[in-house]
Amino acid sequence: MKWLILFMGIAANASAGVMVKMAVLSPRKFPSLSDPMAALANWPLWLGLGFYGAAFLFYAGALAHFPLSVVHPVQTSGGIVLVAMAAMLYFHEQFYWTTILGIALVIIGVALITARAG
Repeated sequence: MKWLILFMGIAANASAGVMVKMAVLSPRKFPSLSDPMAALANWPLWLGLGFYGAAFLFYAGALAHFPLSVVHPVQTSGGIVLVAMAAMLYFHEQFYWTTILGIALVIIGVALITARAG
């Protein structure tokens, strides 16, 4: 169960980033003081905000079961990996060999940081 909490936090954090990106793409626009009512109709913005809140709760829940030195790097790097993949799949952003190498290095780095912590 504790691993599920940790992975749900990763998924919620990545989902929040994807929703906020959707919130600022056409036909939607970033909320501004000149058109505050646009924010009310921007459902991806609100969903992203909800996902950020859920991610925080899962983060706190994971901290009850794991050391901070494990939870923070795992959630942060997991979010980086999922967001990079979502950006490629949903937003057709470029996925270069350097992105793949960077993701691999992040995973290796987090594995090394957390290897003896848990």
